[in-house]
Amino acid sequence: MHYDFPYLLSLFALPAFWQACVTVVELSALSWLTGLVLGFLLASAKLSSSRWLATPAAVYIWFFRSVPLLVLVVFVYNLPQLFPASGVALSHPFFSGFVALALTETAYMAEIHRGGLLSVAKGQHEAGVALGIRPFGLQRLIVIPQALRIALPTLINEFITCVKLTSLISVISLSELLLVGQRLYSQNFLVMETLSAIAIYYVLIVTVFGWLLQYVERRLDLSKRKPETLAAEQIAALRTRLVPVAPPDAGPDGKGAPHALLLKNLHKRYGEHEVLKGVDLEVKAGEVIAVIGPSGSGKTSLIRTINALEPIDEGEIILFGKTFISAADKPDIRRVRNGVRHIGMVFQSFNLFPHRTILDNVTLAPNYHGRGKRADVSARSLALLDKVGLLAHAYKYPHQLSGGQQQRVAIARALAMDPAIMLFDEPTSALDPELVGDVLNVIGELAKEGMTMIIVTHEMDFAMSISDRIVFMENGVIELDAAPDAIRHQDGAERVRRFIGVTREGAPAHVDQGVSVALGS
Repeated sequence: MHYDFPYLLSLFALPAFWQACVTVVELSALSWLTGLVLGFLLASAKLSSSRWLATPAAVYIWFFRSVPLLVLVVFVYNLPQLFPASGVALSHPFFSGFVALALTETAYMAEIHRGGLLSVAKGQHEAGVALGIRPFGLQRLIVIPQALRIALPTLINEFITCVKLTSLISVISLSELLLVGQRLYSQNFLVMETLSAIAIYYVLIVTVFGWLLQYVERRLDLSKRKPETLAAEQIAALRTRLVPVAPPDAGPDGKGAPHALLLKNLHKRYGEHEVLKGVDLEVKAGEVIAVIGPSGSGKTSLIRTINALEPIDEGEIILFGKTFISAADKPDIRRVRNGVRHIGMVFQSFNLFPHRTILDNVTLAPNYHGRGKRADVSARSLALLDKVGLLAHAYKYPHQLSGGQQQRVAIARALAMDPAIMLFDEPTSALDPELVGDVLNVIGELAKEGMTMIIVTHEMDFAMSISDRIVFMENGVIELDAAPDAIRHQDGAERVRRFIGVTREGAPAHVDQGVSVALGS
């Protein structure tokens, strides 16, 4: 049988085919965009802690992933037989095809989005919460941009799948590519030539839109962006418009506040395991408290309860003379959120927002909370970056910095909210030894300025040199709370001296076996 190449070529000048291409693009694009939006809402519902949201979402996804699209198309098109009022819309093949395709794509897109949302590290959520960002703002500014970047390659592939699935809508007489071709070869019997043309049309559509979507993907790929270190002239120009960074305030009640922080009988359990067993702690304004102790002693749990990252089971936390968190009362979300704004948090693993520049990381929270005009916030944030020695890197992304630089950015980000208290959760434990010094120097400068700080650390020399008091925790309780000099000399501090590796006179001693301690230089 002769293959008619001239006829094949003639099909690319046929207006009916190009009109069918437009129909395919419109139908697939509308269905994909609808599925993109509704799928995200469905994924969020499925991940919700509320069973009233999660269960219906899971049932929807299960059902529409199970029903063949062809069956769904025919069912939707014939739905006016059951509900005559729907005939105005569903009697049109394009609209029926769109509804069926969108219902199916929403189910598939929901699972793609769910994978993207689950891929956003827990630390990103915690960093947003620590900055006082509300749930909707957290999703909009931090979670969704990262989740979409993660899911984008799969979403692009789903668009291509959606383009090809439009051929099934021909079953209800929509004039798309396959139906136009069927009408032609039913007249001239040139089946192979017509199907070849249809295949080429689909390849063209997929190729053009694939290129466009891949261009978007490349533009959003932060790993391909070159580091932008500012030159000396640019740094000098920036410094002319910096807003001076004021020394830290002691807190809402001023320097005379009796206690910046007061912890009363804190208990915290994870299931049956009790990690905090009645912790009491007083922190005066301007004090620097170092919390030390062996792994598993409850240090990190303690610091995470202070800024509400972990709920407490018993006890009370008082911030500047006012109840901040109380296990005895029903949680007051507004009170807790307002209190969190006075507490800066620096995490062990930095938790910078990877989709934002260094400057954007620092300006995000002040802009969100309306702490001034954007230009003023930007100028002050640049001053904070200058303070931590990173002004030259203001327009880089976190992955373009070393670990020590990232941690200094995290400190600047926390300071941008003008906190009265700074919490540090082992700020140097994730760093190479040669990067530790720069971070400790920044913390030391804050101590000299009178910032109230609670530092969980394994840097023993640093803790002994910077702290007003050392809090030693073991087995969920505070075993000792004393000044560094008292620890060096008092009779009841042998356990702590053994832990940090000094004798009563200050000479080196052995460290407890089984206790991992990173000694400072």
